Amino acid sequence: MLLGYIYAFISNFSVLLLYSMSFEVTQILLNAQSLDGSIRKLAEDNLKQLEEQNFPIFLLSLAHELANNEKPAESRRLAGLILKNSLDAKEASRKLELVRAWISLVNPLKSQIKSTLLMTLASPVKDAGHTAAQVIAKVAAIELPLREWPELVGSLLANMGTPQDPKPAELKQATLETLGYVCEEISPEVLAQEQVNSILTAVVHGMNTSESDNDVRLAATRALCNALDFAQSNFDNDMERDYIMRVICEATFSPEVKIRLAAFECLVSISSAYYSKLSPYMGDLFTITSKAVREDEEGVALQALEFWSSICDEEIEAQEEYGADFPGNSEVPYFKFIKQALPALVPLLLATLTKQEEDQDQEEGAWNLAMAGGTCLGLVARAVGDDIIPLVLPYVQENITKPDWRSREAATYAFGSILEGPSLEQLTGLVRLAFDFILNAVKDENTHVKDTTAWTLRRIFEFLHGPNVEDPVVNENYLPLIMEVLSEGIKDIPNVAEKICGAIYFLAQGYEEIEGTSSPLSPYIQGLIQMLLASVDREDAGESRLRTSAYETLNEIVRCSTEDTSSVIIQLLPVILQKLSNTIEMPVLTSEDREKQSELQGSLCGVLQVIIQKLSALEITNFSILQYADQMMSLFLRVFSCRNSTVHEEAMLAIGALAYVTGVEFAKYMQDFYKYLEMGLQNYDEYQVCAVTVGVVGDICRALDDKILPFCDGIVTQLLNDLSNDRLHRSVKPPIFSCLGDIALAIGENFEKYLVYSMHMLQGAAELSAEGGNEDDELIDYYNQLRHGILEAYSGILQGFKNTKSELMVQYAGHILQFIERICSDPHRFGPWCDESSSWCPR
Repeated sequence: MLLGYIYAFISNFSVLLLYSMSFEVTQILLNAQSLDGSIRKLAEDNLKQLEEQNFPIFLLSLAHELANNEKPAESRRLAGLILKNSLDAKEASRKLELVRAWISLVNPLKSQIKSTLLMTLASPVKDAGHTAAQVIAKVAAIELPLREWPELVGSLLANMGTPQDPKPAELKQATLETLGYVCEEISPEVLAQEQVNSILTAVVHGMNTSESDNDVRLAATRALCNALDFAQSNFDNDMERDYIMRVICEATFSPEVKIRLAAFECLVSISSAYYSKLSPYMGDLFTITSKAVREDEEGVALQALEFWSSICDEEIEAQEEYGADFPGNSEVPYFKFIKQALPALVPLLLATLTKQEEDQDQEEGAWNLAMAGGTCLGLVARAVGDDIIPLVLPYVQENITKPDWRSREAATYAFGSILEGPSLEQLTGLVRLAFDFILNAVKDENTHVKDTTAWTLRRIFEFLHGPNVEDPVVNENYLPLIMEVLSEGIKDIPNVAEKICGAIYFLAQGYEEIEGTSSPLSPYIQGLIQMLLASVDREDAGESRLRTSAYETLNEIVRCSTEDTSSVIIQLLPVILQKLSNTIEMPVLTSEDREKQSELQGSLCGVLQVIIQKLSALEITNFSILQYADQMMSLFLRVFSCRNSTVHEEAMLAIGALAYVTGVEFAKYMQDFYKYLEMGLQNYDEYQVCAVTVGVVGDICRALDDKILPFCDGIVTQLLNDLSNDRLHRSVKPPIFSCLGDIALAIGENFEKYLVYSMHMLQGAAELSAEGGNEDDELIDYYNQLRHGILEAYSGILQGFKNTKSELMVQYAGHILQFIERICSDPHRFGPWCDESSSWCPR
């Protein structure tokens, strides 16, 4: 009885408070969208203040604002957006805070908000119903897994009406959107099968041709796409599956393009989720998709092509799992749909290649029918191998020399697309015959043809050149001609030059594993470096990723260089240092200036890292790094002041490489560098930076040994804080444990002061990893990485104490042995870190 009075009081009080806030909230929401910055800022502050003063009533007022048909559309839309953002966030720790805040609300108030949202679905203003659908799904994502709001599905299904009790089209549309969003937000196991059946029945009924309202049919089709993961048992039932497939196929012939598009999106999802069930339908599906590719609007045609690309992905994955010897009794379905469709599918794809857009944006790589067709053709080649060659080769031969640029570009695209998949034996002869022609075509008069030819040349170097190719297309006799073509091509417009950089990259990569003091590429190293440096200095180098690609290629040139060109790499070092110094002096007045500076600094730090690693590998060039070490470190420290995550990451990696080379001499930099090291370890939001910094701590420990000791209090404290911080991405935590092992190994008995705290963390992580991850592959991989980190930590600590204070570990011996025993008994213990060639790996 008392509880009822309390709930009634809360309800009445909230209504009174809400009434007093309603007019105020409306105006604030409108002001928050004002073009006047000062008015907008004041309104945003007011909203924040209302949220902090009374969060529950703030949410309720937003829900009522969204539901009130007399309020302005602008204030309703923003109210819904704020409400949605109060329930969910991309960042994991923030999302957890919002979920906890919602769960902590009293039930009567939550019920008011939910009932208000459900009523909004009937709003004659479709935008309000659409927004309410999204918010309801966010609430459902929190409550349904907790077995709360059990009446939600029933309430939504009741909105669909019956022949005896029809409901307004606006309500049905908003309800179907809600069902789709709910299915998108939750896992299939959250709903009972009876609920799933009822949802699918309502959705499929909404898609039927008997439904006269196209907006309802569209919402139903999109909802089905989101609900497909829930339909496993329905697809196992032949009759139900037939009905669902029939309704989807009918929707592909709808007069409304949006419905056709959504129907093909359903087919794409089905091709992946229910590949094993598609055999009875493939003939009809080919007819439907080929008609769409030939006749429908581009958006629909693109989805029709995506269906076949998705089928290719499934079959490629099956082949990669079992290789050439695919067992007949395999549990992995593999029906060779692509091979069966090949005679009709390849001509269909080839016909799309001449649908290029004359003014397509080369810089952005606009996605169109020709590009989608070529991409699908490449996947088909990977799926069927040699079988594709006799179907594509005549097309190439017929079109490659035609005066029409579309035909030449399409033929080149087709040829380049099939270079991955068929055997080297089949491809090598063909490419050798065409190679001179392709080199010459890089100079074609048409930009599109040059662009695609350069891309094809890159793929030739990627797949038919290198140490694993017995009969490579590229040989020393060809290199002078290749270099001539590349040196001219890299001067072309940015999108062509960028692909030439890619060709140089893979040409160089083919020589990376050469042993000895010289390489066939050695005579050209200096010329290639000069070409690439000229490219990064072009005024238009910011277009088509040209500058970034040129620096990435420069890195590869350095990596593949041999001892006889070490003097060239030494000469490159001061050039890159000067360029990095110039970026620090750049005037930064706009966000574009800042972005350009960050891009340059990140690329240049990356080049320096590769140079350091290359020159330090040879004793005769190691002195060059030591000669420039002070200058490099000074520049890296100045770069850190930019506080850009990418630059920070690249500079950290370069410093790790420098620490390895300088060894104990790196100690002289630690005083100035430590604050940036600490900053990186505290960077929870940009966790990749934190992960790189953890790795650099390990590098420094190996370089300095016990000279790292003066900085260990701060470093270990921060590492332990990182381990206990929920904001930090979990992927960083296994390397942190490894890093603790590096520190223990470096400082030996001095690690005693950190032992209790470290072992507490290690034992907790060991207990967590014992959960095993069930059948969740991602979780299994994470737990195995965690175990690896823990084992490396134990190894470092044990080795650090073994000569002086081994008795300190006696009390932990039982736990460590139990941890190892648990790993050995876990059938999922083989993670990505397990190297089968290692003597300790039980595989």
